[in-house]
Amino acid sequence: MSEKIAAVIPAYNEEGKIGVVVSKVLAEKQVERVIVVDDGSTDRTVEEAEKEGALVLRQGKNSGVGAAIRAGLHYAKQNGYSIAVILGGDDQDNPDEMHRILYPILHDRFVFVQGSRYMPGGTRINIPLFRRVTTEIFSILLHTLLSYPITDGTNGFRAFRLSILDNPSIRIDQEWLNHYELEPYLFYKAIDCGLPVTEVPVTKRYPENRKGYTKMVPILSWWSILRPLLFLKLGIAK
Repeated sequence: MSEKIAAVIPAYNEEGKIGVVVSKVLAEKQVERVIVVDDGSTDRTVEEAEKEGALVLRQGKNSGVGAAIRAGLHYAKQNGYSIAVILGGDDQDNPDEMHRILYPILHDRFVFVQGSRYMPGGTRINIPLFRRVTTEIFSILLHTLLSYPITDGTNGFRAFRLSILDNPSIRIDQEWLNHYELEPYLFYKAIDCGLPVTEVPVTKRYPENRKGYTKMVPILSWWSILRPLLFLKLGIAK
């Protein structure tokens, strides 16, 4: 039976970028459907995505990137897709590297593949010093907590079999995962549940002028990323 693969792209006010991302993803012919989940944008994100051929799911209000990804994953699973590729809507990932993300799932035994800008073969273009330091610290912490070789725990470019959502230990519908928590939660759970997980080298490209490279709020957003590790390790959440 052939695999049905969907790209899930959360987007919030990505006018001028999202159309480019959708066009690049479709040009690679690696996925059957591009699902853009609009997280309450107030610009032309929806129009751009639809014009380039994406299916757009509208959240109606800004609910958080985790809630947007979750909506896309549920739609994909309910409509018969077996694998989801997650990319950012800000044109920082290279869609022509999707084959790297998908190969270990399609041809090897892996069910969760994480993109890494830090492993050999990975690339970081114009990465701000603060982002480099914080992402490396996070990866060290995740490695320490799980005793698992990890080089890039926060990279949003990844793919996995949607069947992992059937695992009773993986509960993505919890409201506390609505923002930046969902992605590290999924990665942590995939490893903690003993699922076959691997990393592959990818490129992460930041704007040359460093403007608009992130929507993260200092301290608050990094707490959102860190707390799944602490909550799960301490048994505060499941």
